[in-house]
Amino acid sequence: MKKIALLLSMALVGSLYAEVITFTKRVPVYKSVEVSRHVTRRVPYEECWEEEVPVYENSNDETVGAIIGGAAGGVLGHQIGGGSGKTAATVGGAIIGTLIGKNLANKGSHRDYRVVRRCRTRYKETGERIIEYKNYAKVMGHQIVRYSDRPLRHIRVRVTVEY
Repeated sequence: MKKIALLLSMALVGSLYAEVITFTKRVPVYKSVEVSRHVTRRVPYEECWEEEVPVYENSNDETVGAIIGGAAGGVLGHQIGGGSGKTAATVGGAIIGTLIGKNLANKGSHRDYRVVRRCRTRYKETGERIIEYKNYAKVMGHQIVRYSDRPLRHIRVRVTVEY
């Protein structure tokens, strides 16, 4: 027990008088190895083209045709129907006349074309090669490795000596 206490007290007293020195040392690199990786990236680009699109000239002919057709259909429906069905025939004739008049007016409308630019986003996949270097050096019998973007000639190492 006395021996353990004596050893502990000697270690404690020895550590009170210990000194520490820290310095930086340049260690030569003995090997640099290129390390590469392939990375796939999606790069957006725009694809555009010109397209002809039909344009209809909107005129009041459609409205006038619908009104004239509805009136004519109502008159014809009124003449066909009899009794209580006369009202239904008049309404039905007006509806059918409106549709026919509108369609006939559209047939005569002027159709033109204009050029429209259309675009869409597409993606192109690219493979990039990222390169880095693995630099090897030896410090006091231990191998160390440091990665960098270029081959190194030296690696800085911080050394701490305690005595």
